Order: sequence, then C-alpha cells, then structure tokens
Amino acid sequence: MLCRRIRRSITLALALGLAVGLSVSAQDSNRRGRKYKAPSPTSKIEVTILRADDDKPIENAAVIFTLEGDKGNMELKTNEDGKAVIDVLPTGSKVLLQVLAKGFQTYGKDYNINKPEMAFEVKLNRPGKQYSIYEKHAGQAAQEDAEGKDKPSQADKDSKSSPKSGSSDSGNQSDSTPDSSQPKQR
Repeated sequence: MLCRRIRRSITLALALGLAVGLSVSAQDSNRRGRKYKAPSPTSKIEVTILRADDDKPIENAAVIFTLEGDKGNMELKTNEDGKAVIDVLPTGSKVLLQVLAKGFQTYGKDYNINKPEMAFEVKLNRPGKQYSIYEKHAGQAAQEDAEGKDKPSQADKDSKSSPKSGSSDSGNQSDSTPDSSQPKQR
C-alpha cells in the first residue's frame, strides 16, 4: 500500500509539473499572435473658461477637442470653477479647441500639445451687434460716393435702353407689348 501511495504522488507531481511547463511555454514571446504595443504618451490639459468682462468662471460650457486627422471629437463640460480637464490627448499632436457657451461668442483655436501638462485660459465675449447690409456703415458711405462718380446711375441706363415711339399724339398704342402704366381694355 505504501508503494501505491508513492506511485500516486509521483504521478500527480509529474502531471502538475507537465501542466505548469505547458502553460509557461504557451506564453513564449517567440510564438505568433498579438503583440503588446505600449500606448503613446499622453498629456493632461486643463482649460479654464472665463467671462471677458469680469473674469468670472462660466459653468456648463461645452469644451470640444478635435485631433487633427481624426474623425471624432471629445466633448467635456466645465464645472462650477469653469474648468475642464482631459488627460487622453497624445503628446505631440495638434488639436482644435472649441468652446460653446449659451449667451457667449463661440471660440475656436488650434493648439500644439507638446508638453505633458498644459493649461489654457479662454475668455469669452458676449455677442456683438450683427452686421447688416441694409444699414449704412462708416466705410461704406465713402466707398459708395467714390463708385457713384465713376458709374452712370440706374436711371441713366433705363432712359438709354427704352425705345422712343414716333407718334406720341395718338391715344391708342398699336405695339404688341402692353404698356403697364395703361389699364387693360377688355
């Protein structure tokens, strides 16, 4: 009986040793398969959004990062201190930073991410008056005066292009085109 126990123990030890040996050889780096590739180094970016007039933070502003050559973007919202922090942007990349906040002008600028930690401060302005082509502007009045001297007016063009009829004393026109100033006769 002692011999059987020893035989079982030796068999069990050999099976365990074989299992461990096979698992170690399965992790051999010379075999084919997926290779581990270390991720590129990333930078930590902190963006602070402030009002331009009183330097107070703007809460809940959308801060959008778009990597150059990438299809997607990453959007963050600012906290009550007006800050948004991101730490997944690759170092050495170029990124477009856009800031959108309700009641403020949209901000956008390209930045080169070349340090492990960077901080940006963006000051947003309130929207200005919209430009209208129907209003006179300071530079526009002087420009129109200069153009008016060189070009003939529209009234001059109209008088030259309209044909004159030979008989003006007849009340009925015999032209095939109706005159819009005369009422139509039925």
